[in-house]
Amino acid sequence: MKAAIYPGSFDPITKGHIDVIERALKIFDRVIIAVGENLEKKSFFTTKEKIWMIRESTGHLKNIEIDSFSGLLLGYVKKKKCNVILRGLRAVSDFEFEFQRALMNRKLDGDIETVFIMTKEDYVFLNSGIVKEIAQFKGNVSQFVPEAVAKKLKEKFP
Repeated sequence: MKAAIYPGSFDPITKGHIDVIERALKIFDRVIIAVGENLEKKSFFTTKEKIWMIRESTGHLKNIEIDSFSGLLLGYVKKKKCNVILRGLRAVSDFEFEFQRALMNRKLDGDIETVFIMTKEDYVFLNSGIVKEIAQFKGNVSQFVPEAVAKKLKEKFP
């Protein structure tokens, strides 16, 4: 089975992330959604909350695995016996950042490939930070995130 690892902070997962996952499943037999734990980066949601939201948001999908990791992504990729990193792209600025990261990963381990999937144009502007800001000011985020995430945001911003 050909698998790809889709790493990210997913703080929270958005419909743009879901779009990338659904489209990746047309290419790969299995997608591992890997929540990165970065102790230096302040997350809004805990890893446990993120995994719950991802599970709730991807229940309709087959052949996915949801996991978390800390440390170097390449170490996690090797541990999972995988050789493909999946990255979603929204705009040229994403490409520049992700391209540099992909080249560094290739330099560190030439056996690991990075595959980029462009998100649908409906989600080009969308990111987790914008979603949290809208929710904080009591805006409607239902068009940007799955229902479970919208409910969790309402709990965080009563």
